[in-house]
Amino acid sequence: MNISELFAGNVSPQKWISGQIPGILTFFWSVVIALIVWGLGVKLSGLIRSLIRKTMKRQNIDTGAIQFIDSLLKWLVYLGLALVVLRVFGVQTASAAAAIASLGVTAGLALQGSLSNFAGGVLILLLHPFRVGDYIIEDTHANEGTVIEITVFYTKLKSFDNKIIVIPNGTLANTSLTNVTHADKRMINLVVGISYEDDIKRAKDLLMRLIKEEPRALDTEPYRVFVSELSDSSVKLGARFWVPTDEYWNVHWAMLEKIKLTFDAEGIRIPFRQMDIHMDRT
Repeated sequence: MNISELFAGNVSPQKWISGQIPGILTFFWSVVIALIVWGLGVKLSGLIRSLIRKTMKRQNIDTGAIQFIDSLLKWLVYLGLALVVLRVFGVQTASAAAAIASLGVTAGLALQGSLSNFAGGVLILLLHPFRVGDYIIEDTHANEGTVIEITVFYTKLKSFDNKIIVIPNGTLANTSLTNVTHADKRMINLVVGISYEDDIKRAKDLLMRLIKEEPRALDTEPYRVFVSELSDSSVKLGARFWVPTDEYWNVHWAMLEKIKLTFDAEGIRIPFRQMDIHMDRT
């Protein structure tokens, strides 16, 4: 019985309502079953994904690959559960799959950027330009930070001031970037200006002494102290040495402070930029 029969007076309201009860009950139980199936499916998939993650970690698989695979599995589970729920409501699985495939093609054309991001994520995992834990600088927009997660479509960075930066994988796969922490050691390159009146050799000896006294400086690489430039206001001395990557900034800042304090104590001036103006009276 449809509602038109009720309005036409062909059936009483009580009889019409009685005729709708079986359909309402069927729909109600379908909703209940669908919710149970979805809830159990999500819970079970979470346990399975957790087991897969632990297994991959024990096999020393790259953290980025683990995150990417886990994210992909999550989307596949949601798609599978959606098909099951549609089947609960009486929709044929084959028809639903065909409809989803058709929608997928349409959405793919409309969301080419998302497909590009997915492909970019695959390339990142295959080529490993960076891994979770690396500090990278994305050159196009100057985004930089420590990689904390690589998902299906996006990579997340944490900046030094604890901001989360989300970058599409397609952008990272199609632009130049700098992996600051890829190697286990980095070279510190310092430039210090001294006055033209000061003793260059003595200043160089002081710089070399400070480098040798730094316990974090790697003695596997040569220390270099040299005259870098004869500039307008100062003689610029260069100092180069290597340190462990994770100690780079700590050593860099400490050395600058030691150089200033040592040069002050030894009477070596670090001149500021200046210009001399000579006026002739005519």
